Amino acid sequence: MNGSRGHVSNLVHLVYLVFPAFQPLFDPDAGWPDWLLVAGIIGTFVPLYVLAMRRPAWSRWLCTVPATVIGVAATPFNAGAAVLFVYAAAVAAVSESRRTALRWFAGLTLLVSVLTVVSPVPMPWRLWGLIPPLVFIWIIGLTRLEDADRERDAAELRLRNARIEHLAAVSERERIARDLHDLLGHSLTAVVMRAQLIGVDPARARTEAAEIERTAREALTEVRAAVSGWRQASLDEELDAARTALVGAGVRLLVRRDDDLVLVGSTEHALALALREAVTNVARHAGARTCRVDIGAHDGELRLVIADDGVGGQAAEGNGLAGMRERVTALGGRVLRAGTAGTTVTIAVPLRVAT
Repeated sequence: MNGSRGHVSNLVHLVYLVFPAFQPLFDPDAGWPDWLLVAGIIGTFVPLYVLAMRRPAWSRWLCTVPATVIGVAATPFNAGAAVLFVYAAAVAAVSESRRTALRWFAGLTLLVSVLTVVSPVPMPWRLWGLIPPLVFIWIIGLTRLEDADRERDAAELRLRNARIEHLAAVSERERIARDLHDLLGHSLTAVVMRAQLIGVDPARARTEAAEIERTAREALTEVRAAVSGWRQASLDEELDAARTALVGAGVRLLVRRDDDLVLVGSTEHALALALREAVTNVARHAGARTCRVDIGAHDGELRLVIADDGVGGQAAEGNGLAGMRERVTALGGRVLRAGTAGTTVTIAVPLRVAT
């Protein structure tokens, strides 16, 4: 719709082709050859102009150059044909770079100046036909040039905004994917372990079934919050959840925490999710009897250390550890993992960021 309105607006500008008709209209000595020239000018230029509006990439060769050539050929016989130089300037302004368009303006001005001197058209028709284009080449040309610059800037702004929206959407999808992995990995591990206890000890079936239902409901709530972007994990909640999960797996949890540390929300959220991922791995894979969690400040860094006395090893990193690294790296921190004498995961974040 906007493109159609633009074409209509450009076609309205064809009204200025009335200028070549002024000379034979007011010259008492004009005859039919003069009117035939006017018809030839209009009949040749209008189709080229319309085609140039439909194919902007070819505007130079469909309009700017032809308008200049027709103007040079017709102006010595009809001074009003110099209006074609104004059309050439207007089209060059929107189809060429600023530097090239200004060169066109200068060249067209030189052409009109020469034609003003050498044209055989008698006075005053010569001055009335040629002087106004000298002025309007620059007035119309510069106006159209500014319009073209604004349109290009607007197009670039729309492109940048589209890129920003795309990157924001990708970032949000990655956030949701990481959070869902951490949430469901931990919760489903707890559900599986309690389901296994039901089979081993039927007397505990009712209690474990209730715990499975509670864990599943909490997971569902957290997933909804994560998708909505409202969820903010805390270390206290994750430590309680870790204790419950590890006890169910037969692992003793030992915690040492500096209670004087007050963490900013983004850092606590990242560390809480890192703790959840590490504890899930201990419960699922370590075969450990004890897990130690240490939270404190050392050498200008806030460090969260999760260490177990399980089987250790150097298995390839999965999605959980990769997501942990992404979150911590975004805070300017680092993640270290050692797999000898059990597994130790160390998350370090600069204190200036964490507190």
